[in-house]
Amino acid sequence: MNSPAGQPDGTSAYFDGLYGASDDPYALRTRWYEERKRALILATLPRRRYRRAFEPGCGIGEFTVALSARCDTVFASDRSARAVEIARQRTAGLRNVRIERQDLPAEWPNDVAAFDLILLCELGYFLQPDAMRELARHCDDSLAGDGTLVACDWRPDFAERRLATDAVQAQLAALGLTRLARHEEADFLLQVWSRDGRSVAQQERIR
Repeated sequence: MNSPAGQPDGTSAYFDGLYGASDDPYALRTRWYEERKRALILATLPRRRYRRAFEPGCGIGEFTVALSARCDTVFASDRSARAVEIARQRTAGLRNVRIERQDLPAEWPNDVAAFDLILLCELGYFLQPDAMRELARHCDDSLAGDGTLVACDWRPDFAERRLATDAVQAQLAALGLTRLARHEEADFLLQVWSRDGRSVAQQERIR
């Protein structure tokens, strides 16, 4: 789950070079910004535990580690072979984590069981509009009947952006899921949708 940088179109050579130069090119392990953002995302999840999570664009696997504590299984992927290698090293001791190299949306894992948690973080704005629409359709097809969909995206503009963050998340909102949370800052936009429209309090029969 990386902050924006890199070349969105073409091969993954740019990203491999980025990760080849540093095992943590976005300082995911050291920046308070990244640590705080991970904590906010985890806090907005409406359920304590999930069966099957999918985290595309996992980078070096820092958020994958955190997810593994909340999920029975986590399938994570990245377009960079080097990032996948680093992420596998980072999660080597976690038996419930699987990490693969994928170029989305073309290689979306349609051949696996439905996910009850999908996280699209810092990914959609690198895609062309048609590709983002396809990615949203895959999310709809792969999300379980009680599933949660999360999007968190950097808001300021940058040279490599192909879609505005509002446009990315509008594609996901158009799927018709119930929005459970929206957290907006100058730096990023975080939204959470669910097929289960109940609030956390309703799920726990507080009201």
